[in-house]
Amino acid sequence: MALRNTESTHMPLGDHLEELRKRVLWSLVGLVPVFCIALAFGKPLMTYLIEPAREALRSAGQPDTLTALGPLEVLGAYLKVSTIAAVIVGTPWVLYQLWRFVAPGLYKHERRYVYFLLPLSAVLTAASVCFLYLVILPIMLTWLVGFGADIGATPPAVAPLPEGVSLSTVTVLERDPPLEALKPGMAWVNTSLHEWRVCTEIGEGSVSVLSQPLRKDTVIFQQFSIEKYVSLLFTLTLAFAAIFQAPVVVLLLGWVGLIDNAFLNKFRRHAVLGCLVIAAFISPGDPTSLVLMWLPLIALYELGGVLLRVFPASRVRGATDPDATEGEG
Repeated sequence: MALRNTESTHMPLGDHLEELRKRVLWSLVGLVPVFCIALAFGKPLMTYLIEPAREALRSAGQPDTLTALGPLEVLGAYLKVSTIAAVIVGTPWVLYQLWRFVAPGLYKHERRYVYFLLPLSAVLTAASVCFLYLVILPIMLTWLVGFGADIGATPPAVAPLPEGVSLSTVTVLERDPPLEALKPGMAWVNTSLHEWRVCTEIGEGSVSVLSQPLRKDTVIFQQFSIEKYVSLLFTLTLAFAAIFQAPVVVLLLGWVGLIDNAFLNKFRRHAVLGCLVIAAFISPGDPTSLVLMWLPLIALYELGGVLLRVFPASRVRGATDPDATEGEG
């Protein structure tokens, strides 16, 4: 009978704990430079992440600015984004250290399973993040902002202009004029930013532009908190990353013999209904987001069945692998 690594199998408990401590320490040490780099790029990353929220607010005629409700809120969101980025980028290093800890105690065919599942899981995780940010998040935010825009709104009262009164006009522009063409006192409305903008003098020969957000007449004024937005984004990222591991779960259950393709075909209708329930739970409630979540979930279920057919356990471990044969016996 083929045995696992004898030295690893019969290693005393104290040595196992020391090896685990060593791998955890190396994992943390490896994340430190990644975290420092993430801190350096934290501001551009935050700018990129909040753009879907700003676009949704602009589309609804609301100011596209986010608020900070406390002096530490922006810093906290900045550190959270940098930490998440460091963990995501540094995950391969952490998994490598985990692999160095468990690999000596595995059969050769068991290692093949890990070699197959880890890259598949990484690809699915990356796909989940891209799908969330590029597809679901913009649609979700647009619907959520628009949902509350008309609640309680009533048209303002109107009356004819009094005799002899005329309304002044303001310049309406889609983009700001060049700074060198501005003089103190010039004012205009920027329709792209939904802002009233005024040029002021800040020094001899120097000018600056001050702004005041403009918004449509609404009873509910929507302005997102940066901390709550980052927390929502983090929660959705974790949820989507977990959901996109469905093919990995199907493969594992198939490899241990709990399910097969006949089982998947038999319960396909139940799976479709379950995907609908999950989609309804994680989507904001509008039909578009519901369908856009439902279809990928069904596709993930079908992908698991395809992978199980193409990569059965015997093919992954190697049908002629003596370690696999003897280990199973």
